[in-house]
Amino acid sequence: MEVLRRSSVFAAEIMDAFDRSPTDKELVAQAKALGREFVHARLLRAGLAWNAPERAAPAPGGRLAEVCAVLLRLGDELELIRPSIYRNVARQLNISLQSETVVTDAFLAVAAQIFSAGHLEPLEHPLPAPPPAPSNRRPASVSMDLPVLDAVRNRFIWRITWGKVVSLYSVAAGLAVDCVRQAQPAMVHAIVDCLGEFVRKTLAPWLRRRGGWTDVLKCVVSTEPGFRSHWLVAALCSFGRFLKAAFFVLLPER
Repeated sequence: MEVLRRSSVFAAEIMDAFDRSPTDKELVAQAKALGREFVHARLLRAGLAWNAPERAAPAPGGRLAEVCAVLLRLGDELELIRPSIYRNVARQLNISLQSETVVTDAFLAVAAQIFSAGHLEPLEHPLPAPPPAPSNRRPASVSMDLPVLDAVRNRFIWRITWGKVVSLYSVAAGLAVDCVRQAQPAMVHAIVDCLGEFVRKTLAPWLRRRGGWTDVLKCVVSTEPGFRSHWLVAALCSFGRFLKAAFFVLLPER
C-alpha cells in the first residue's frame, strides 16, 4: 500500500509539472514516466507482461496521457515505415541480454547514433573532453560518464527533432520486448533508467527551450487515428531511411 501511495503522489507531481515550465529534474522524471508507458504499451501489444510497481497509469484526459498517446501514435507510424528496425533489436545489435552493462551500453550507443546522424555541424572549437573515469573500477549505475555520448558531443552539435525522440522511445521499447521475451524483465527498469539519463545529459535543454514534453502535441492536428497527412509523418518517413544504417555501425568491438 505504501508503494502505491508513493507512486500516486509521484505521478501527481509529474502531471502537475506539465502545466508549468518544468525543471530538468521534472523533465527527466516525465521522460521515464513516458518511457514506462511506452514500453508497457508495446509489451501489451506483444502479449507480454511486465511487473512495474512504480508505474502509475496517467489520468485519462491529462497532459501526460495526451503526450503519451501522441508518442505512441507517432511510434506506430515510424514502426510501420521501418518495422524491421524496431523488432529483434538485441539480435540486430548482436548482444547478450544477460548483462545490464552490455544492454545499457548498447542502448546508449544506439541513442548516440540516432541523434548524431542526419544533419551534423562540426564545432569550430570542440568542447573540452570530460575527465577520465578511474581505471580501477567502472560505475555501477546508469549515471556513468557515457563515453559514447561525450565522444559524439565533443565533435558535433546535436540535431534534435521530435522524430528522433520518437525513434529513441521505439528502440527502447523494442529492446525491452526482447528482454522480457528472454526472461530478463529486470533489464526493462535499467533501460528506462538509461533513457532518463540520456534525456538528462542530452535532451533536457532542448525540451526546456520548447516548453517541455507538451510541445510534441503540436506535431499532430488530432490525437485521433488518421493523421498520416501531417508534416511530422513525412519527416518520420525521411528519418526512417537512414536509421537502419545505425545498427550496422554500432559496437564494432563486440
